[in-house]
Order: sequence, then C-alpha cells, then structure tokens
Amino acid sequence: MAIGSKELASSELDTFDGDQLVEKLKTAKEELFNLRFQSATGQLESHGRLRAVKRDIARIYTVIRERELGIRATPVTVEAPAKAEKKTKKAKTEESATDAPAEADETKEA
Repeated sequence: MAIGSKELASSELDTFDGDQLVEKLKTAKEELFNLRFQSATGQLESHGRLRAVKRDIARIYTVIRERELGIRATPVTVEAPAKAEKKTKKAKTEESATDAPAEADETKEA
C-alpha cells in the first residue's frame, strides 16, 4: 500500500466522478499550501504529512489522466430502480373494479 491518506486509495478514487475528483484535488492542494506555510514558519509537527499529501495529489492527477486516455473506466452512475408499490387486496379489487366497466363500454361501442 502506498503512503498517503487512507481515504484516498486508488481503488476508492475509481468510484468518484470527475467533479468529485476535482474537488478532492482542490482540497488536497489547499492542505499542501497550509502545510508548506506551517513548515516555513516552523509550526509543522508532522513532516510526513507533506509527503502523504503530495502523493495524494499525484494519485488524483494519475486517475484523471488515465480516464482521459481511456485506460481507466469512468464510473457509471447506476440509478436504483424504483420499488414497485405493493398492492393490497383492497387496492387490487378497486383497480379491477374500475377497469372492468371501461372495458365493457369499449365492447358495446364496437
């Protein structure tokens, strides 16, 4: 496993769409800026975090570029099928009762 954020594994990045990847990239760059600023002022406590954030940024760029080249598949959004409404016996009998007269009227006209 590569060093970096545990939440930004390449397998998890595969599940994000393009907008989410760009948003993750933006937040990672902001974090890197803040870490560099802390390092320059001597307030940085975890120097390893700099390396991890850089690797996360590189990982995101890699996923974006691989999608552009068609190497990595873009996730397909699958819409959950709407649940079929369960009809009670009462609803079924009411429905069949309303359908029956309409069918009878059609046969009389023909």
